[in-house]
Amino acid sequence: MATAQLNGVTIGYDDTGDAEAGSVAASRPTLVLLHGHPFDRSMWAPQREAFAGTHRVVTPDLRGYGESTVVPGTTAFATFAEDVAALLDHLGVREFALGGLSMGGQLVMECHRLFPERLTGLLLADTFPAAETPQGKATRNAQADRLLAEGMKGYADEVRDKMVAPYNAEASAYVHRMMLAAPPEGAAAALRGRAERPDYRAMLARVAVPSLVVVGRDDTYTPVSDAEAMHAVLPDSALCVVEGAAHLPNLERPAEFNAAVRTWLTRLPATAPYPDR
Repeated sequence: MATAQLNGVTIGYDDTGDAEAGSVAASRPTLVLLHGHPFDRSMWAPQREAFAGTHRVVTPDLRGYGESTVVPGTTAFATFAEDVAALLDHLGVREFALGGLSMGGQLVMECHRLFPERLTGLLLADTFPAAETPQGKATRNAQADRLLAEGMKGYADEVRDKMVAPYNAEASAYVHRMMLAAPPEGAAAALRGRAERPDYRAMLARVAVPSLVVVGRDDTYTPVSDAEAMHAVLPDSALCVVEGAAHLPNLERPAEFNAAVRTWLTRLPATAPYPDR
């Protein structure tokens, strides 16, 4: 694990090219993966291992999570995206493929909103593009209040079987531990920022890079219908429905998830097709 001082905070991250700086590994195409809520970069361990041979894989802890600085209050989606851009600047990477799961997928869309010219491809896993409804905003803020008042355990216990299907016992236990370890202040700040995110649906129709939409068949947070709707709007996209998985197919069924990602990576251009702004 490495750290970088960016935008006034410490960002923890793993970089498969970092240990061999200046080597072939550091010059490979870069794949950046953003975790969801309330997780950390360790959720991408199967993908770091699977793609380290072909790509420089960068997996940061978002601010407020894992080894990154916890900033109380509200963390806007634009702030998360600016951290991503600053980290890749720090690593000397101009263009990269960007993927994320759940909230991480929404942050991929925010990054595309702010700096599409840097992205060579989008991976959107178990996520959706619509803005929060008034009821959704109230729910996110109530969840944030609860995390601050009670800590992570009650929430983690309640959502465990929606995050990971109960029949995937090993992945379920791992994800439960990861949720328990999340800092409540950081998770609450992200929830408040998430409540105010913009609507990305119109933007998806303008995406000019190859995209991959992935969803677990048994995901109730972001059902297959949401993934199908994104796939229908994205101009150049593939859809993969992972059987035997819920909200975290990358951990529940890593072989199937990785196979879809590998195919997507072969379709990416060498450089982003967007003109610099």
